[in-house]
Amino acid sequence: MRVLIGCEFSGVVRRAFAALGHDAWSCDFLPAEDRSNKHIVGDVRDVLNDGWDLLAVFHPPCTRLCNSGVRWLRERGLWDELDAAAELFSALWNAPIPRRAIENPIMHRYAKERIVNYREPAQVIQPWQFGHGETKATCLWLHGLMPLYPTKIVDGRVARVHRMSPHPDRWRERSRTFEGIAQAMASQWGGPVDDDIAVERRAA
Repeated sequence: MRVLIGCEFSGVVRRAFAALGHDAWSCDFLPAEDRSNKHIVGDVRDVLNDGWDLLAVFHPPCTRLCNSGVRWLRERGLWDELDAAAELFSALWNAPIPRRAIENPIMHRYAKERIVNYREPAQVIQPWQFGHGETKATCLWLHGLMPLYPTKIVDGRVARVHRMSPHPDRWRERSRTFEGIAQAMASQWGGPVDDDIAVERRAA
């Protein structure tokens, strides 16, 4: 399959799909951390119509969408930033790609009201379900894909990412997908396109 991994500079998810033989590309405003030539520098929205079979978007700008930051919208007048974040999510969620997965924290009602064709997330996953003894609740919005099933439940419920001390690269580490989750996505979502999805793609 042709796979587009949006909002990823680390290459973690791209490499997981590539390891199974897929034509996987990542796209982000930042250059690829691993210097891969399968990385597009720019706005992911500019390449959504390039004939992809699967779109997986991880760590899109979510600060204004997530429920934890809703209080700042009115106090700091951040409505324009909310509109921009909702517009990006809408473009990804409604992209002309048969299989789509978008990661985001739990959203507040103002975000939901602004997203075109909004649906509630299909599932919430945790790193400890995929071999990492940590907690970091991740919501997945899915279209044409089955929810992930755990591959290796382990002990440990440490909120390492949440408790990281402030430093210049903190944002970089917080936006990195866990290897176990990336491998589960590649192995569980990397099969042939379903008949109904193939029909949908031909009609698009």
